[in-house]
Amino acid sequence: MDFIPYGRQWIDEEDINAVVEALKGGIITRGKWVEKFEGALAEYCGAKYCVVFNSGTSALVAAYRAVGLDRGDNFITSPITFVATANAGRVWGAGVRFGDIETDTGNLNPEGLENLIDEKTKLLVPVHYAGHPVDLEAFRKIADRHNLALVEDACHALGARYKNSKIGSAEYSDAVVFSFHPVKHITTGEGGAVLTNDRVVYKRLLMVRNNGITRNREEFLNSPDGDWYYEQHQLGFNFWLTDFQSALGYSQLKKLDFFVSHRREIAKLYSDLFKDNPYFDLPPERDYAFHSYHLYPIRLRESYKPLKGEIFKKLRQAGLGVQVHYIPVYRQPYYRNLGFKNFSLPKAEDFYLRELSLPIFPAMDDRLVEEVAKRVFNVFEELSPSSAGD
Repeated sequence: MDFIPYGRQWIDEEDINAVVEALKGGIITRGKWVEKFEGALAEYCGAKYCVVFNSGTSALVAAYRAVGLDRGDNFITSPITFVATANAGRVWGAGVRFGDIETDTGNLNPEGLENLIDEKTKLLVPVHYAGHPVDLEAFRKIADRHNLALVEDACHALGARYKNSKIGSAEYSDAVVFSFHPVKHITTGEGGAVLTNDRVVYKRLLMVRNNGITRNREEFLNSPDGDWYYEQHQLGFNFWLTDFQSALGYSQLKKLDFFVSHRREIAKLYSDLFKDNPYFDLPPERDYAFHSYHLYPIRLRESYKPLKGEIFKKLRQAGLGVQVHYIPVYRQPYYRNLGFKNFSLPKAEDFYLRELSLPIFPAMDDRLVEEVAKRVFNVFEELSPSSAGD
């Protein structure tokens, strides 16, 4: 029985040739392909500036600092996300607060969020979970009322749209963060990017990526010793994406619209095949959203929640690389030790007990999607009504 992973990259000869060309170019890092990829991604999304990084995590770290997050501040985000969304603020000594989510999309719920804001809150970080955009206008209004920065964690959402705006345009936010991990919409192996329309934020991103260093004479605080001179103005890191990775990203970007279109076709076929099933609910698409379907997350019905562990195990045994996205971040021992020991959010907990991500990636054809659905139904049909609590 062939194993079907929940996600997988698409690499073709065009991608391979682009990487080979970059490797033969003599400069394999900090060269022309970095700038070409940044320019192409900014143009695609409709943003003024783009800075690429060696991971989505690095991009988050840089974005938080670039919008002004500092030691002693706090920021608000979703618990249904990868730990990097929260960790990126901890790097700078900021505290994190978790808001509860929407039960269907898994996105951070803007309702009631203002109860978490105090004088130390500097930043909101909504996550476009699974590729479904949050209600950005609602978050922008909250940020404006409280003079907060707004950073979109769009690591799942390249190719998605909110109303008439592409995610990445930064029309509603100070910065937007993407990831290029192999299971994402396009890949550079590992990699990430931040897009913004704010030149000050852009300049700060460049500095964080380059160990806090500037070589721009106009920014020097001291008289230069010579043409070799540079200055470190803040804490930064070596967060550079290599030139050959950027060449891969540039090539992949040409196929993004196809990737997203095909993911949406797969999601539609799943939704047709699973329509009116008695076992689980399907991911929604709200009227303001154009879903890019990084994930296809199903949510177990109430009577099947207690069987999630068994269901997961049986689906894996059936050759399906299902995954859970995510364990609420505040459940992690690191965050328990930070003060979240007795903390929980009811909707986030319920979502965690229900959610399973099914395989979805561009190389899937109708036959493979139908095979996944067949195996899923076989597993659920094997469960006795009594074991499901019916």
